[in-house]
Amino acid sequence: MNPLLRKPLMNDQITLPFHEIRDEHFAPAFAEGIQRAKTNLTWIAQDVSPATFANTVEAIEFLKEDLERVSGIFFNLVSAHTNDTLQALAKDISPKMAELANDLLLNSSVFARVKAVHENPGKLGPEQQRLLEKTYKAFRRNGALLSDADKEKLREIDRKLARLGHEFSDHVLKATNDYILFVDDESCLKEIPASCLEDAKSTATAKGRPEAWAFTLQYPSLGPFLQFCTREDLRKEISIASASRGMKPPSDNREILKEIARLRYERARLLGYETHAHFVLEERMADSPARVTSFLEELLQHSRPAAENDLAELKQIKKEQTGSEELHAWDVAFYSERLRLQKYDLRDDELRPYFQLENVIAGVFEHARRLYGLVLKERKDIAVYHPDVKAYEVRNESDDAFMGYFYADFFPRASKRGGAWMTNFLEQGTWDGVECRPHVSIVCNFTKPTATQPSLLTLDEVKTLFHEFGHALHSMLTHCHYASLSGTNVYWDFVELPSQIMENWVTEEEGLALFAKHYETGAPMPKALLEKIKKSQNFQAGWMSMRQISFCFLDFAWHARDPGDPTHIEDFELTHLARTRFFPTVPGTSSSAAFSHIFAGGYSAGYYSYKWAEVLDADAFELFKEKGVFNREVAERFKQNILSRGGTEHPMELYKRFRGREPDPKALLKREGLLKR
Repeated sequence: MNPLLRKPLMNDQITLPFHEIRDEHFAPAFAEGIQRAKTNLTWIAQDVSPATFANTVEAIEFLKEDLERVSGIFFNLVSAHTNDTLQALAKDISPKMAELANDLLLNSSVFARVKAVHENPGKLGPEQQRLLEKTYKAFRRNGALLSDADKEKLREIDRKLARLGHEFSDHVLKATNDYILFVDDESCLKEIPASCLEDAKSTATAKGRPEAWAFTLQYPSLGPFLQFCTREDLRKEISIASASRGMKPPSDNREILKEIARLRYERARLLGYETHAHFVLEERMADSPARVTSFLEELLQHSRPAAENDLAELKQIKKEQTGSEELHAWDVAFYSERLRLQKYDLRDDELRPYFQLENVIAGVFEHARRLYGLVLKERKDIAVYHPDVKAYEVRNESDDAFMGYFYADFFPRASKRGGAWMTNFLEQGTWDGVECRPHVSIVCNFTKPTATQPSLLTLDEVKTLFHEFGHALHSMLTHCHYASLSGTNVYWDFVELPSQIMENWVTEEEGLALFAKHYETGAPMPKALLEKIKKSQNFQAGWMSMRQISFCFLDFAWHARDPGDPTHIEDFELTHLARTRFFPTVPGTSSSAAFSHIFAGGYSAGYYSYKWAEVLDADAFELFKEKGVFNREVAERFKQNILSRGGTEHPMELYKRFRGREPDPKALLKREGLLKR
């Protein structure tokens, strides 16, 4: 039997059969899954008995179980370990998945039954009521009230969007993988961390250039190069290469992204919304473009002056070292590193020896145990989809209850897209009538181990690991009946709270003590080094805030208005990002053409949610600071009211139950020191 169509996955003895799955299994599994879903849909539509919550709303919830099992594995592999076969299949399958969703949401008979239950729900529990509301809104927000002609227009738009999103993502991956900068001037590389240099030498040798060093656009290579390469011409070259991804054939995203933005606007108008942003924000904590804009404007008011001061410091240090104060985008990381050394006597290389990946993993697991009573144990007998991946069994410390499986995939490769993310191969919830625990994964692109050194992380990489593990905790600790409401299935401007709050422990002395140990001697991080970290916490906070705000405004430029049909996306960005721009535009570069978050990653009209969630996490962590960063009472409140509840209630109600009040919007500005300037 096709391993993708088996139905166990119910208990702690069953794991995902990665060792049996082959590329050729996916197409027939999708075909079978789609057919089973269509059969279930027909049953619901043709049911002549009175509509009830069970025979209609729950039936819809469970309609695509087999298909969701298949797609949960497939689309995660397309992101984490892809190949030409999977990418081609994704382009074929995505429109079919969109078509199936429309077959459901545009079915007038099914909607009539949902509407009947919505008008006469009977006695329902809170989670059932939430599922009913979510289901009814899904129909309304996706065309159930449209005419037949407009329903067909919607179907065509969704087919196109499904195809275009994958094309955009594929182009970014190809552009990233196609670029290599070979450097044979060893003198300009002396400050680059040894592990990064060793990896660069290995890459160059594999490419037939053993006399050189090879740097790529993958962040573990790009980041250190921009920070430490002393030749400005080379920093400029690789920086422009990164900023020009998606801007030229054969990976040109310019027309694709304009078409995506236009189709999203057209779709929103068809459904009765002013813009795509109005459509998206109807189901967010920040419920309107006006509210998001007001939020961003307040951040801009405090962040812009601070960012100007931050860049003025960089101009000054460049002038001192080169005689020129003309600062460029490719100078920021380089002179920031020098300024940080000057102000705090702190180098990344000084920190890396204390952040061996294995120790950091053990540390984040210990945080999970101390805060939430979770125990993670590596299982080498569990099949994985790539040799780099590690698998863990998750149990509750107090009663040994099985909580799920956790997969960790840390290192870059050509088959993996850039960045870091958390995902589920299987959501927690009811499957085939039985409540199942989740199969959770985090995927990162960290510095790889070399022949002479283990993987030694930067402080930012440590924060990334804690961030993604925070998402994982949201799934591991959830206890919901319905998978569509469990774990991270919450409003997108709430989903980053569990992840971003975890970053706070990275710079707490009690947190660092659990994992910051020298990889050779085992000695704990010296107090003097810890103090440097704490003093530098808000280093260039204004500049970093402005960078995020710029992305937020760019997202809204494409999605909170009629995007029109700009001739040049460079001009479009120049027009809409004037207040967040600090450097002249470089011809042939843009932020939009490789902005996968909003054009292929689900964050359209929602990139602001990172900053929104920073407010929530800053406010929430204040309570931990007041009571103790490992206070179990506070952690239990966070677990019970945030992590375990998924999307079963409105997030503001969940937050108020945890905190006792609504979040303080000033909390983030206070934490970053931006109110003092």
